[in-house]
Amino acid sequence: MSLAVETQLGKMPVAISVEDCYAPPGVYRAVEPDQLTHRDAEAANGGEKPPLDSANGGGPLELQHVPAGGDMRYHTRHHHHRERPGHDYAEDVITPQGVQPHHKTSYAETMMHLFKGNIGTGCYAMGDAFKNGGLLLATVLTLFIGFVCVHCQHVLLNCAALMQARKLEQEAAERASATNGKPAAAGEKKLPDPVPPVTEPLDFADTVALCFAYGPPSVRPWAPTMKRAVNIFICVTQLGFCCIYFVFISSNFKQIADRYGLVLDVHLHMALLVVPIVLTSIITKLKFLSYCSLAANVFMTLGIGITFYYAFQELPPIGERHLVGRLEQLPLFYGTAIFAFEGIALVLPLQNEMKHPADFGKPFGVLNIGSTFIILLFTAFGFTGYWRWGESVQGSLTLNLPDNERLAESVKLMIATGVLLGYALQFFVAIMIMWPMVESRLPLARRHPVRCEMVFRIIMVLVTFLIAECVPNLGAFISLIGAFCSSSLALMFPPLIELIVAWTNGTLGVWLVAKNVVILLLAFLGFATGTYESVSALAKDF
Repeated sequence: MSLAVETQLGKMPVAISVEDCYAPPGVYRAVEPDQLTHRDAEAANGGEKPPLDSANGGGPLELQHVPAGGDMRYHTRHHHHRERPGHDYAEDVITPQGVQPHHKTSYAETMMHLFKGNIGTGCYAMGDAFKNGGLLLATVLTLFIGFVCVHCQHVLLNCAALMQARKLEQEAAERASATNGKPAAAGEKKLPDPVPPVTEPLDFADTVALCFAYGPPSVRPWAPTMKRAVNIFICVTQLGFCCIYFVFISSNFKQIADRYGLVLDVHLHMALLVVPIVLTSIITKLKFLSYCSLAANVFMTLGIGITFYYAFQELPPIGERHLVGRLEQLPLFYGTAIFAFEGIALVLPLQNEMKHPADFGKPFGVLNIGSTFIILLFTAFGFTGYWRWGESVQGSLTLNLPDNERLAESVKLMIATGVLLGYALQFFVAIMIMWPMVESRLPLARRHPVRCEMVFRIIMVLVTFLIAECVPNLGAFISLIGAFCSSSLALMFPPLIELIVAWTNGTLGVWLVAKNVVILLLAFLGFATGTYESVSALAKDF
């Protein structure tokens, strides 16, 4: 068995042999992946595995703790074992939509990953969104919000490409300066200190940080703060998803249990979910997480199809539904809609894993074609759900399905189980960001990293459980997470960094400023009003 990690030196992937490790517990030797492959081949031919030579040419190379000033990334240690010969887990990518294999993905594979990352609980909440917006107005606004979100994702892709090129140019200039022994020219742009460490390839937070770091002098000191802000919003969003999952699963399980006479309070159903969710959340092997992701995707796909089947039965006259929602309910619509469309953190990992990354953002690329399908699916799901169930539509369309039919009960069970299995993946994204920061500040965590990480994971699961216990109103809670977190990630940071990059490059035009100012104003308006109305709706339940 072996495991893949990234070293501090050069951030290059290496493989760690667990079978033949003769070092003390917690100390692992770095070896080259090719060396492991050669040893596995020797063993397969009936011979003994040759001794390992460490990557540093001598004694064992310990996996040192990453200090606070390091890259602050999640280092896998001994968690992720090599399950298949020839598969280098150093290249695996863990994202909200699942565990991506190390091989470069094709157009169709990337499209499927995009669908998996965007179609979830937000899709089932669109009926409640249309109830707050009205059939006509919600349709127009859903299409508009979807278009703006996709545009902002393109902005992020463009800025990431520019920052990557600028970073390479800067590094080449610094190397040339060091080789020649001459200081940088007076007019040459230099990267100021402090510069937040970034990963290769760039992710969302790294791109934002470099846009500020390479920007005008007045915004450069904000680079580390903005990187932390993006990561905080991502963590809060992911943990918010986990809280929503508690409410979503317990609400569906309660309907099934009530049908068979096991009537329990929804809060007790949440408490019963703690044990299975904790068990899935402490899974750290990539292989097992990918199995959970696959099962969840199958359940969600079947659930969408069967829910559409029920929604199209016995449709009432469309005149019985409101075409335009009340003004005070529009912020709730915005929060739910932006929650459903928030997938901006996925676009860079998906593009970086493609065989041909240029196919992701081109006019008929993965992003445009896939997002068009997703926008139309969400619009159709919300329109049909509100048309069918009207004002009685709930925070998840599965809760409106009949209670006395086996097919409907199977949908609720499949969707709830799929969401339960997907909890661990959403949770892992937050842990990847939070745990290195916790570990760097606690000496006990550095001495016992595995045990402490398990305790930390359990504590965070309990935190999401307690928050979910306090806010059982699924629709209002989804709107709150969407308005407070998703709008910041999807609609605030992209136009902000585009303005900074254009300002730096001298391409800041009137139309560019006007477009981004409008997006920022709409995002801030939705953020403020959506958060206020969602909190007010939640307060009414107490």
